[in-house]
Amino acid sequence: MDPVTEPTHLHWDAEALWQQLLPLLPGLTVEVVARTDSTNSRLLERARAACGDPDAPITRPGQIGAFGSEPATPHGRRAGDLEPCLLVAEQQTLGRGRLGRDWVSNPVDSLTFSLALALDPRDWSGLSLAVGLALAEALDETSPPAAPRIGLKWPNDLWAIDGAGPGRKLGGILIETVSVGRRRMCVIGIGVNVRPVAVEGVTTAALQDLLPGIDAPAALARIALPLVRALLRFEREGFAPLGPAYARRDVLRGHPVSTSGDAGAGMADGVDDSGALRLIDADGRLRRVVGGEVSVRLSGAAPPAHPGSD
Repeated sequence: MDPVTEPTHLHWDAEALWQQLLPLLPGLTVEVVARTDSTNSRLLERARAACGDPDAPITRPGQIGAFGSEPATPHGRRAGDLEPCLLVAEQQTLGRGRLGRDWVSNPVDSLTFSLALALDPRDWSGLSLAVGLALAEALDETSPPAAPRIGLKWPNDLWAIDGAGPGRKLGGILIETVSVGRRRMCVIGIGVNVRPVAVEGVTTAALQDLLPGIDAPAALARIALPLVRALLRFEREGFAPLGPAYARRDVLRGHPVSTSGDAGAGMADGVDDSGALRLIDADGRLRRVVGGEVSVRLSGAAPPAHPGSD
């Protein structure tokens, strides 16, 4: 009988991560599991249980205004129900992306985690852009005037820029929210390809292409603190102050795109102060495309090798 091969587990140093983040997120817990279906799903289920409604509606930040304010959920909750949690999974069996897409996650090959925390910004618009920018800046060692090596595809993808083509998908973001009491729990799910992974029909990139030798725990160590700082800044200031930094990494700006929404097709013209995509249609009219369940694809010319350049 062949010996059973034990799975390889990485060293995450969750204690050090917790100590680093705790001053910014009091009450934080950091959890690492070998395997789960979806880190977002697990944290959303906890939030729903805390609010006393297992069927509480889950929304995207861009949909909150459209649905209006939901009634306050039952009182009498434990103090810990609104405390933040960082949940890392070495493998996700049912990882989710936007528009119901699956996110392939293999042990060692990927970094997959979710962060749940209570947020109360004046405007939720542009949150996925702020998160993407924080990740790109944490993982990309280039700085102006050098061209960035990690670009951002509106509204929630990280792309590796390594040539004159459109680049390759490096990671994705899925943000979901649910009401708990009179506040809203926000769950930010992040997946990043660490090692090269073959995905049928998708051209992907790996973080090791940009940072040779990096593994998932090291990537998380680079990401976690900048991500938390970005979320707290977004809660105070919104997206508008981040516009220039986002423009530097915008892989769509100045190129034709098609959308799945009513905006149709046109020329991408960057984003506005709320993080909405600016789209110039064939008649020269400016249209605003907001997040939610809208998909945007490049059509025709590829984006520049150096996103954000004119």
